[in-house]
Amino acid sequence: MTGGLKDGETEEEFLHSPFIRKQGNIYKPNNKDMDNDSLNEKTMEDIHTKEIDLVNRDPKHINDDVVKVDFEDVIAEPAGTYSFDGVWKASFTTFTVTKYWCYRLLTALVGIPLALIWGIFFAILSFLHIWAVVPCVKSYLIEIHCVSRVYSICVHTFCDPLFEAMGKCFSSIRVRMSKEV
Repeated sequence: MTGGLKDGETEEEFLHSPFIRKQGNIYKPNNKDMDNDSLNEKTMEDIHTKEIDLVNRDPKHINDDVVKVDFEDVIAEPAGTYSFDGVWKASFTTFTVTKYWCYRLLTALVGIPLALIWGIFFAILSFLHIWAVVPCVKSYLIEIHCVSRVYSICVHTFCDPLFEAMGKCFSSIRVRMSKEV
């Protein structure tokens, strides 16, 4: 087996040159030539190397209704009871800057440890779901299928004739409603 480039190709065309045998692609041995379609086949994306968006940090909008708290949502002065304009501006600035820096400080101190804890938690949850819950559910469904067949046979054997006989007995009963004056 030889690895390398096809005739006429240079190394600049590929970041990593594909491994090609004289018989064809090592993943498709019957192919004599590697066409562009085989190079553009579906590849699995590695979720660990994807880039994060530093501008839109909530692309799925999971916190839209929870943490959007602004100064106007917390502090409001009704008409006729206004404070000095300077106090109002200073209160707004104090609230906004305090909220901003406290959040940044808390995320710097607690964010990474909590990310570690949540990562471990969801890894354990995924592990349990994949290796325990789904196999148990599948096992249960296989076992209950056998039980349901036996139950169905019992119902059809014993209950169907009984209810059919009761239906024939009660089918001759007629009920009349009459109004007495």
